[in-house]
Amino acid sequence: MVTFSSRGNFENIDRWLGRMSRREIFSALDGYARQGVDALAAATPTATGETAASWDYEIHKTFGTYSIRWTNSHVDDQGTPIAILLEVGHGTGTGGYVEGIDYIMPAIRPIFDAIAESVWREVTSL
Repeated sequence: MVTFSSRGNFENIDRWLGRMSRREIFSALDGYARQGVDALAAATPTATGETAASWDYEIHKTFGTYSIRWTNSHVDDQGTPIAILLEVGHGTGTGGYVEGIDYIMPAIRPIFDAIAESVWREVTSL
């Protein structure tokens, strides 16, 4: 049998959580999302420029969880996103294959790092 006991209270953590709940840590997400769109547009391989110009974003908040979803509206005749075809590669109509180019994660990784650094600074500043 395992038994645990504790003494004291949770005043310090309750106070800290109260301060955190009054701050809008993620208010800068819109700026980071826009930076992501710019980074993705700049990194997207271009023939016509349509795919690069089709990046956008959505910010979602669900049950205290925030997320940024980068989207690209340029699709082929079957509805497949061209950005994904460029990333992972695709077959051609004549039996050939076009190799993909790893450009999405390298473009967006600095944005993830900046978000993590910003949130860490905010959390540790209290």
